[in-house]
Amino acid sequence: MSPQVSSSINQKTERLTETGINTDAILAYLKTLKSIRRRDGRVDKFQPEKIRSSLREAFRSSGFTPEKEEKTINRLLSYVLHRLKLRFDGHTVPTTENVREMVSAALIDLNYTQVARNYLIYRLQLSLRSDEPHYGAGIKFQRFFSTEGRSPYDELEWDERDAVITNEKGQVVFEQKNVEVPKTYSQTATNIIVSKYFRGRLGTPERETSMRQLVDRVAKTISNWGRVGGYFMTEQDADVYEAELTSILVNQRAAFNSPVWFNVGVSSHPQCSACFINSVQDDMRSILQLSVTEGMLFKYGSGTGSNLSSLRSSKENLGNSSGKSSGPVSFMRGYDSFAGVIKSGGKTRRAAKMVILNIDHPDVQEFVWCKSKEEKKAHTLIEAGYDGSLNGEAYTSIFFQNANNSVRVSDAFMQAVERDEDFWTKYVTNGEPCEKFKARNLLREISEAAWQCGDPGMQYDGTINNWHTCSNTDRIHASNPCSEYMFLNDSACNLASVNLMKCRTKDGVFDVEAYEHVCKVMATAQEIIVGFSSYPTPAIEHNSHAYRPLGLGYANLGALLMSMGLPYDSDEGRNMAGALTSIMSGVGYNQSAVMAEKLGPFEGYEPNREPMMNIMRKHREAAYSIPAQGVPHQVWERARSCWDETIALGEQNGFRNAQISVLAPTGTIAFLMDCDTTGVEPDIALVKYKWLVGGGMIKIVNQTVPEALRHLQYTEQQTRDIIDWIDKNDTIEGAPHLQEEHLPVFDCAFKAAKGTRSINYMGHLRMMGAVQPFLSGAISKTVNMPHDSTVEDVMTVYLEGWRMGLKAVAIYRDGCKRSQPLTTSKASDTKSSQTTAVSTPAPVKTETVPLPVLNVKQAYTPRRRRLPDERRSITHKFQIGPHKGFITVGLYDDGTPGELFVTMSKEGSVLSGLLDVFSTSVSIGLQYGVPLKILVNKFAHVRFEPSGFTANPNIRVAKSIIDYIFRWLGLKFLTPEERRAIGINVDTSATAELQIEDIPKDQSLNVTGDSAQASLLEASQSKNTTLTATFDNQSDAPACDTCGSIMVRNGACYKCLNCGATSGCS
Repeated sequence: MSPQVSSSINQKTERLTETGINTDAILAYLKTLKSIRRRDGRVDKFQPEKIRSSLREAFRSSGFTPEKEEKTINRLLSYVLHRLKLRFDGHTVPTTENVREMVSAALIDLNYTQVARNYLIYRLQLSLRSDEPHYGAGIKFQRFFSTEGRSPYDELEWDERDAVITNEKGQVVFEQKNVEVPKTYSQTATNIIVSKYFRGRLGTPERETSMRQLVDRVAKTISNWGRVGGYFMTEQDADVYEAELTSILVNQRAAFNSPVWFNVGVSSHPQCSACFINSVQDDMRSILQLSVTEGMLFKYGSGTGSNLSSLRSSKENLGNSSGKSSGPVSFMRGYDSFAGVIKSGGKTRRAAKMVILNIDHPDVQEFVWCKSKEEKKAHTLIEAGYDGSLNGEAYTSIFFQNANNSVRVSDAFMQAVERDEDFWTKYVTNGEPCEKFKARNLLREISEAAWQCGDPGMQYDGTINNWHTCSNTDRIHASNPCSEYMFLNDSACNLASVNLMKCRTKDGVFDVEAYEHVCKVMATAQEIIVGFSSYPTPAIEHNSHAYRPLGLGYANLGALLMSMGLPYDSDEGRNMAGALTSIMSGVGYNQSAVMAEKLGPFEGYEPNREPMMNIMRKHREAAYSIPAQGVPHQVWERARSCWDETIALGEQNGFRNAQISVLAPTGTIAFLMDCDTTGVEPDIALVKYKWLVGGGMIKIVNQTVPEALRHLQYTEQQTRDIIDWIDKNDTIEGAPHLQEEHLPVFDCAFKAAKGTRSINYMGHLRMMGAVQPFLSGAISKTVNMPHDSTVEDVMTVYLEGWRMGLKAVAIYRDGCKRSQPLTTSKASDTKSSQTTAVSTPAPVKTETVPLPVLNVKQAYTPRRRRLPDERRSITHKFQIGPHKGFITVGLYDDGTPGELFVTMSKEGSVLSGLLDVFSTSVSIGLQYGVPLKILVNKFAHVRFEPSGFTANPNIRVAKSIIDYIFRWLGLKFLTPEERRAIGINVDTSATAELQIEDIPKDQSLNVTGDSAQASLLEASQSKNTTLTATFDNQSDAPACDTCGSIMVRNGACYKCLNCGATSGCS
């Protein structure tokens, strides 16, 4: 405002004041924002509520609940209006850009940088968005599963049931009644779908109550995005696509990764990717920014990986200083702490995170051992009595437990290992040689650390970048947490998996045409999602839009192979797996080329045309190398011909997506699809427990077993006899009629509880080698090794993985979280001498490098079995002469005693104090595994005062208080044979007290009824009441954070068979 104008206003104000008019009100009105100038020049009325609405949407898309942030939004709005009034005094009309600038500045000033970013994106989208569908330049779709004029839902029978999940104590942790699902869905699938994916708060009208609502929310939203994005040629094509996608999803033929089910249709700009790769530069701002980016990803339930090799080592100087850098391992401690604090997606599970360091980094040795050294601290804490569970005090108090660690090895290093040559690390800042190692010794250190704690894994840099479609842009430096997604730094990938068992005809023949159709529909949906998703950083958003990588995969491979009578660990099984993977990727890239014709190739295609077409030809070459043995002719032919079509179409149109396929662990979504097996994994057991619709559980033999027996030409009667045998014995070994050569067909990942066979770990490795040449990315799979494996065995796995052309390998030795290797100079091989009929691996067709022998011994340490915080107990009142007291025994869930309290009437006396101390010592003994019968034998019948007659008909005279306590414990908890052996007799004619068998327990898990579902962890000595009871699960498998059930290994993480929770895989 000019001085002249200001002076004029002041003079007029003075005259108005003299007349008694309220000049303050007039000035306030004059300075009020009344108008705003649009981009097209129009001047409209200024409406603060529009700013409020935009802020609400920005907070919502950033993961906040706007209703809870109303005070913050009001404060921001007040701040913005105040700043606008200071800048625009009523004479100047602000523009929409001015307002947007003020709002963004206010958000940043108040530390809401992520909301500021989403606000700008939201406003930009509003200015550009057109909700009108665009037709005429898209692709055509034909019906395959759906019927014109009929909803896919009308082709199914529907059921109304309750979804209930209980924990290990039988307590209900989730319940939603009267939900609607297709009748074919298992109760397990129902429980997991409703608890994980239904949106809306329980008990409110907004809560979803039907699978129709969930599928509609996802399928309709994606289809509408496709209409707006111009993906369909006509409106009819769009309607056909929506019906096909709906049919595929509701019939469990395929499923998206969890973020899609969580967020699509809930937020206007949802986060849909499960996999992220982040970069970090060698400066403090970048290092700290990485922790912010990772934290936001963990908050929304996604995982991320980073290669820290760009950070200078602890052996190098800081810039312009003589001081040394702290190195990447020191920053890993900070990243690990944030990951541990920020639980994934607000849940109790740990964040999913991958940390990678190159083999030539000067700090590689420190990186290799960092996790193992922390593991030793955990062992010490566990031995001192701290909780050793996954989230217990022992592991939460040490570093590096929230990430998978992998060493990125070069071909030069692996060749040096084979030739037993030297290898140099290099300084990060100048690339000069730093330190010399014997390559084989360094690989041994990596293997020994992995032997001890499961980390680090291996990533093969040469193979990864030799199969890189965009190598002219940059190298691939890192992966996501489970190692299946490998692409450029600062990129993201949304995943989907096809259910192979649903791609069969009614007579069980694999339906190639159906399989291809599902792959095309899902790849199109994933491509549509890329452009309508939100991303955590501008760099990730840019690369996602510029390269558009997808992660199409499959599940139920193990079940399909068994149903076809093909052993998982066989050439025939591997040939079939390779052919299926070839078709999936070939058809996926074909659909990508079709979309490129209509919508254009991805932005980074032209600079990478040559490397991408070269990779397509490498895929085709691998496809033409698949042997026909074990593969149906149509499948084998299509595995080859699909690449001919794809390359021809790609040369003409380019590709819409830089990557198309991975093999993810398919944790929770495998439950959603009622899959028997996940990802590329074999089945874990032939016999499993499943929830029944009315509550309770039933033990069933996998339905793939009778299919396999029929495929192997057993008669119906022979099949029934074999199934009956499995049902009774939990193993197929020893079954009548079964031919010895057919046993490998039924081998599983874990040994049956009453069996001896399982798939050898090299069989898992060879299966990975069979499917890797047909994948854009890699494979999420951990090679599970038996407890008696040696460090040399781990070295062999790492070497053979490289020779087989894998991109990554991780191992896990059973029980490694509770033991460590002891080396001796001359000791015999400590592998178990027990004879086991494990399926023998076929010889690996590569030259074996002789490696020195490292012998291993088991270090025994006592382990304390603590009682749960809430436990059942028995209290018994007794009297010996004039002395009265109470005995209280705390019980484990299986009904066995774990603690003892004795209370005498004269509290505070010497006798009472001595009994307290004695009870504590007995309790500790019981918790450390001292058998009760030993204690009873030792202390029953000891004689000292006070003694006398009792009111117990089975203990008429007590020789001492100690004698009474232990004779009563013997009567309660020991078997009749044990009681007789130590001289405790029972007066059967008297009215004896209840034995421990009569104490009420949870309902049996194989009984149906209206009562609440039984606990899946009821630890009965019969071992028939847990989901993992029919097979030998890993001895150190963690308990589920949601329900308490023991989890099982799934790819590079764990899954819960009870509630569907995972430790990091979608």
